[in-house]
Amino acid sequence: MTVTPTEDNRFSLTTPLYYVNALPHIGSAYTTIAADAIARFQRLLGKPVLFVTGTDEHGQKIQQTAREKGRDPQEYCDEVVAAFDGLWKKLNVRYDRFSRTTADRHEAIVRDFFQRVWDNGDIYLGQQQGYYCVGCEEFKDERELLENRHCPLHPNLEAEWRDEENYFFRLSKYQQTLEDLYESQPDFIQPETRRNEVLSFVKQGLKDFSISRVDMDWGFPVPNDPNHTLYVWFDALLGYVTGLLDPEEEATLENAVKYWWPFNLHLIGKDILRFHAIYWPAMILSAGLPLPKQVFGHGFLTKDGHKISKSLGNTIDPSELVDRFSADAVRYYFMKEIEFGRDGDYNETRFVNIVNADLANDLGNLLNRTLKMAHKYCGGVLPEIAIDRLGEDCTPKELGLPLSETVKSAYEALEFHRACEAILTLVRTCNKYLDDRAPWTLYKHGEQAAVEEVLYVVLESVRLAAYLLSPVVPQLSTQIYRQLGFETDFDRWDRVLKTASFEVHGRWGALRSGQILNQPSPVFQRIELEVK
Repeated sequence: MTVTPTEDNRFSLTTPLYYVNALPHIGSAYTTIAADAIARFQRLLGKPVLFVTGTDEHGQKIQQTAREKGRDPQEYCDEVVAAFDGLWKKLNVRYDRFSRTTADRHEAIVRDFFQRVWDNGDIYLGQQQGYYCVGCEEFKDERELLENRHCPLHPNLEAEWRDEENYFFRLSKYQQTLEDLYESQPDFIQPETRRNEVLSFVKQGLKDFSISRVDMDWGFPVPNDPNHTLYVWFDALLGYVTGLLDPEEEATLENAVKYWWPFNLHLIGKDILRFHAIYWPAMILSAGLPLPKQVFGHGFLTKDGHKISKSLGNTIDPSELVDRFSADAVRYYFMKEIEFGRDGDYNETRFVNIVNADLANDLGNLLNRTLKMAHKYCGGVLPEIAIDRLGEDCTPKELGLPLSETVKSAYEALEFHRACEAILTLVRTCNKYLDDRAPWTLYKHGEQAAVEEVLYVVLESVRLAAYLLSPVVPQLSTQIYRQLGFETDFDRWDRVLKTASFEVHGRWGALRSGQILNQPSPVFQRIELEVK
């Protein structure tokens, strides 16, 4: 059954449209894993979800990189796009739309949008003078540059002085409107540190920004002046809108925004915050469209406490990480170990220790040994238990009953670390509960009812943990569910909605007596690092 998305029940979100001047790196993987986890959780709640990702493929950097490689720009873009898409598949990212800014459909959206802004009187021809960072594809105020006129984000590149005719967008016109927006909707920019950065910048006064270039032909021509090429950011931001189009729909702005607009969430790295929190909402207001609900700028990643850079030789290849450790292991570490919104660090030893302790030992081993006992003591059939008669000393039940609400609030606040930690607290409690109650001893003493109670409590808690962790580790959760006798596949939304609705499976007590349990086998293999 197709659910028609409405303002109340639908959820749409985006990653950045990744710039294809280089292959995907761990930072872009980090953002996309988080977006996928958000999309999966919203789907667990039964909402129609549209998850848009894609690539930004125009601009001077692309043109230069392709030329340096002796390649046609489009051919070069196609190769890098394939690498992004391939990595998302490796990471088990299940996006709905992949938006490319070189697509013909995108050009149609850009033309429609440009015309609306033009008709609103917010585009004019003027002279641009200033320092230009090719790395950022942006003119910089001198106050933003280092003493040697290098950009802080690209310290190896000296900003170029430029004096050229450009088309401008009247950003200054929206100064007060944006200030009012930030005040009336404090959650529009999150986390709070990012919001404060934007407020500080805007209060210094907004200047109109250039939306065209005259020295570049790799991009769309300005609709009313083909001597100019649209500036990459004006073009790229509209890639989100293009991603809303159904494949069979005519590419018009009206069609693009009729169902899924406005986005509930733009997920970005903090380095592109200004474009999404200042330029983008002003452009949207000029076009007469409703604003997105939230822009969330997460932090940067480091490796072993040091900035990641090619010059230091400490880059992290996300594809290699998956090959060595599995998609679920990579997803879990970056969602659980790093507080989303803050800067975070990757350390291989810590990665292995965290993943082994939480997924292999605490969760995987708990399931394995409890299932073995269920087969030995109960014939592999879930016993009948009166859940309401479990006493207050049943700590897993006491923790499990409110867990879904705790985890739900954490996911909705993008506090993945808090969600994972709350779930793992239940798992660790079950390990202690199992050891304390010792069903193997109870069985020897003929206390079958007590044995069955302990095994039910642990298996149900493991099931709930797997269910609530499924946005982060979907393949592991599917394996756990299969061993508990379910046919649920957490990579198949239709299967989840039919067999494991949040109303039932998101609550402690969903396991039913008489369920046939499958034979136990390890669901997560411990990672063993080779000693060099």
